[in-house]
Amino acid sequence: MPVSTVMLLASIGILSLFCQWLAWRVRMPAILFLLAGGVAAGPLLGFLAPEAVFGELLFPVISLAVAIILFEGSLTLRFEEIRGHGKMVRNLVPIGTIVTCLIGTLSARWLLDVSWAVALLFGAISVVTGPTVIAPLLRSVRPDAKLANILRWEGIIIDPVGALLAVLVFEAIVSWGQGDVFSHSLYIFGKTIAVGLLIGAVAGYLNGLVLRKHLVPQYLHNAGTLTFMLGVYAVSNEMAHESGLLTVTIMGIWMANMKQVPIESILEFKESLSVLLISGLFIILAARVEFSAIAALGWELVLVLAILILVARPLSIQLSAIGTKLNWREKLFLSWIAPRGIVAAAVSALFAFQLENLGYEGAEALVPLVFVLIITTVTLQSLTARPLAKLLDVASPPEYGFLILGANPVARMIGQALHKQEVPVTLCDTNWENVRQARMAGLRTYFGNPISEHASTHLDLTGVGNLLVVSPYKHMNSLATYHFLDWFGNGHVFSLAEGDQDQKARHQTAEKIQMTRGLFGGVSYAKLASLASQGYAVKTTQLSEEFSYQGFLTKYEGQAIVMFVFDQKGRVQPVISMDSFKPEEGWMLISLVPAQAPKERKTKETSNGDRQTSGPDGEPGN
Repeated sequence: MPVSTVMLLASIGILSLFCQWLAWRVRMPAILFLLAGGVAAGPLLGFLAPEAVFGELLFPVISLAVAIILFEGSLTLRFEEIRGHGKMVRNLVPIGTIVTCLIGTLSARWLLDVSWAVALLFGAISVVTGPTVIAPLLRSVRPDAKLANILRWEGIIIDPVGALLAVLVFEAIVSWGQGDVFSHSLYIFGKTIAVGLLIGAVAGYLNGLVLRKHLVPQYLHNAGTLTFMLGVYAVSNEMAHESGLLTVTIMGIWMANMKQVPIESILEFKESLSVLLISGLFIILAARVEFSAIAALGWELVLVLAILILVARPLSIQLSAIGTKLNWREKLFLSWIAPRGIVAAAVSALFAFQLENLGYEGAEALVPLVFVLIITTVTLQSLTARPLAKLLDVASPPEYGFLILGANPVARMIGQALHKQEVPVTLCDTNWENVRQARMAGLRTYFGNPISEHASTHLDLTGVGNLLVVSPYKHMNSLATYHFLDWFGNGHVFSLAEGDQDQKARHQTAEKIQMTRGLFGGVSYAKLASLASQGYAVKTTQLSEEFSYQGFLTKYEGQAIVMFVFDQKGRVQPVISMDSFKPEEGWMLISLVPAQAPKERKTKETSNGDRQTSGPDGEPGN
């Protein structure tokens, strides 16, 4: 029984959503499941035949989707971030790109006997890792902060750089093929580069100017930018054949480096777009892969993969690490981690499609070659990275740190108290002034929505395994609680009680969220903010035989709020209930206390009235 086109399109959407969900559950890159789902729907079951479904629209759909991917990736390439993330990252991007491209090209050419065009494109595409595969892997592996930062920023930066290299190589191949002599080929290539650079820069500047000056309403920022980018892509291709991908890449880089251009919402918009458009794209691409094409590459394919994994990557790391302080364990771990991602899959499919149309011999080998590289690196490294990190002793310490939702004065006060005790703390907020104040206080911050896709690649959770919700934004609090309950697990997400109005049935939240509430003895955010405005301050108290917990309670007459406790082994835990809380001798308390203890205040008032002097009670602490 034939399946209707509507049913096939709906099935692609459902399958892509299932693959995204499965990747989220098992903490692995989604591309692995998307490719597996496409292979199952296509060559294995024969359910999906992209050419039959889309017909002549297949190539335009792939082209526009790749343009969107490259544009979004280039929006993350900020030059100051390259300068600000250490010598290793600055070395690894150019050195790793050159070394991997050369070795990948030569191994494909000599071992697989493919054409120089296919070999050059494979070499260029094989340099791209990308945040979509690195971020989930790092979250499951948890290497130490230094290695995690190197790998994360390499993925973020190499994503658009590698894509740009692949585009330039493709333009050179196509230009050479159009010219009968060297001078004409050089002219075609030069024209393509000039058009791409010029139109991309002008389009990026104009779009950035429109966003910066708010010449269009906020609700049109995302849709307007996307539509304008696709229009620029089409115009560029009309002016110079196949220059559109270079144009949109340059456009994104230009916008990313313009000052005061609000691109954060555009990056967040990609979340919904990626689930539908991009996820569906990879199922379609994988459905076109034929096992016979992989088998035709022969056993030499294994050798090419081994050279890229065991020679090209380690050589890139060793050369890039010259002059750095990385030890051999750290370099060995970095040498093993380089999974290929979304850009590699999309660009390879598009370029192979175009080369086949232009009549290049052996172009059909590019897609299976790249897809096998992706599947091998993602699967192999996801399964072995964690044991390797433990073996090399480069895994991060226990995740006892806190992600604090909110960077308001109350959250900053709590964050500073934990930071002084060397507890990893990250404050996140969508209010820039709050984030700025937290940074000035020396705290690690994230500006944006902590549950966005941007946060999944940029939010540093090294050493963090708990969430503290210290925010007045109730809707965001609930969403973040749901998100991090699934990520950190029960017993690691804590939130303040809501106000009285939310105790009514119509305002009650889900039971799963209610279970996380009651932090610091059931105090609300409004109460904490009020106490802070009255002069309450955070104080650290060391309990001892001379100064017990009962003495602490007596001193403050029940006005102190104990927020955290450190046991004798130095383990930190938020305090939920003051009634059942029974700290022992040697424990340390972090509490919110009045500026002056009641007994001290009364003594001072008495001494002032009677013109007498009296010393305050001594409390060990700071």
